[in-house]
Amino acid sequence: MVERIAQYLSEQLSIPVEKIDRDTTFESLHLDSLDMVEMVVDLEEELGVDLQQEEKLNTVGELADFIEERIN
Repeated sequence: MVERIAQYLSEQLSIPVEKIDRDTTFESLHLDSLDMVEMVVDLEEELGVDLQQEEKLNTVGELADFIEERIN
């Protein structure tokens, strides 16, 4: 899942995918709350799962873990 999120962010932000890993923070990528909502909606559509998040996720790894918990 980390790879899929990294690929998405790479495409959306024009950042080399190699620069994004589990520990990359959304703050370091300059994503605001609107960007996060858009990303979650896109991932929900792609994965066919409801990702209503109640907590603030700070890193790519936290988001990946959150999605994997929701899928399983």
